[in-house]
Amino acid sequence: MRRGNTRAGTIGPVEALASGAVERHASGRLTIATAGPGFTDFTAAVAAFVRGSGIRDGLVTVFCRHTSASLTIQENADPDVQTDLMTALDGFAPRQAGYVHGAEGPDDMPAHIRTLVTDSALTIPLVDGTLALGTWQGIYLIEHRDRPHRREIVLSALGA
Repeated sequence: MRRGNTRAGTIGPVEALASGAVERHASGRLTIATAGPGFTDFTAAVAAFVRGSGIRDGLVTVFCRHTSASLTIQENADPDVQTDLMTALDGFAPRQAGYVHGAEGPDDMPAHIRTLVTDSALTIPLVDGTLALGTWQGIYLIEHRDRPHRREIVLSALGA
């Protein structure tokens, strides 16, 4: 019987960043017009919403109100990453694969599958009024359908 990796790394202590009562809430709605399949970086729009909320420390939730588009946090430095991710999603859920659901076109069921393996909601910590994203991370909407759509994103921030 195999046991887990015995060469696991060392876990350091948790560094406290903030604590206190939740004092503020803000919510908003954002519409993104997509050009068809691909990634749309909307990190700046989320950051502007957070700045406008006045919340310094807490959480922001980003929610996509659709089942054929999704959200992800991914690298924002090299656009080849997005190209490779779209290629991987195309291989994972190809069009014309004989799906039963096809009432909305051959791109609809693959879009649902791609949303299943990505995210419809993201939660990002807020530290000192900014998104606690890594250096090369961005917030993206992924359009999975073949034609342009208007996608609605709901934002909600909680904190102090």
